[in-house]
Amino acid sequence: MTTHGSLLRDFLGDGTDPVAVFLLKPGQADGAFIAFEPVRGHRYCQALMKARHGESVLLEPDGLSCPAAAAAFGFRPLPVQLANGKGLVGFGIVADAGAGARMFADMPRLAAGSISAIALCPLRMAPRVPDVVVVEGPSEVLMWLLLADLNVHGGERRTGNTAVLQATCVDATVIPHLEQRMNFSLGCYGCREATDLMPGETVLGLPGAQLEPLLSALEMLRSKAVPRSRAKLAHVCLAEASEISNQENQIGSERNSEAEIR
Repeated sequence: MTTHGSLLRDFLGDGTDPVAVFLLKPGQADGAFIAFEPVRGHRYCQALMKARHGESVLLEPDGLSCPAAAAAFGFRPLPVQLANGKGLVGFGIVADAGAGARMFADMPRLAAGSISAIALCPLRMAPRVPDVVVVEGPSEVLMWLLLADLNVHGGERRTGNTAVLQATCVDATVIPHLEQRMNFSLGCYGCREATDLMPGETVLGLPGAQLEPLLSALEMLRSKAVPRSRAKLAHVCLAEASEISNQENQIGSERNSEAEIR
């Protein structure tokens, strides 16, 4: 994963890493994660943030402080105040408790007890192919990853599934794992409030097994489409044409003024 992680990190261009996520099954003893630092009192999005910035962390059920994420990963049941939607009314996220209840009722989640912990680290440091790769970064950069995924799937339109809630845990991790496909989100109240995710950044996730063909498609895009788009030649031409038109209008206006004076 070292090469894949470095290539993707280079493309992100903001000094942060794509994150390898391992969903560890009960009784799964694996020496690969012994050195990972257990974190407590963290939301999943905060553990993800630490991995994005170079740390290798282990998030166990009793260390996960976000009750919604804990329910999404099957660690513990959703609290009543969230399940009935009243909690989201209290946060000012929805005006109607029924809407909040519907958001949680429709939430994709892992089966209770199906995993015992979550290991997260920079992709370039991953000991093996991860279950999921989560990428946070500028929306323009993630757009190219989505286009690469579209290439991998023969031009089939891509679908994003979100409730604008639980963007990192559900949208970018649980859905890609359960449905074995890339999913993308614009972020959510929680991850934007609890982490350093910037206003112009967002998140997507994909199954780790799909990373290699995705990077091959991304390399194709980088050879022509990416630099051409970023050069904004069509915009430059439009701006130049507008400037010429403005100059011509100015000259015409000055000539009309001179004629009136005569």
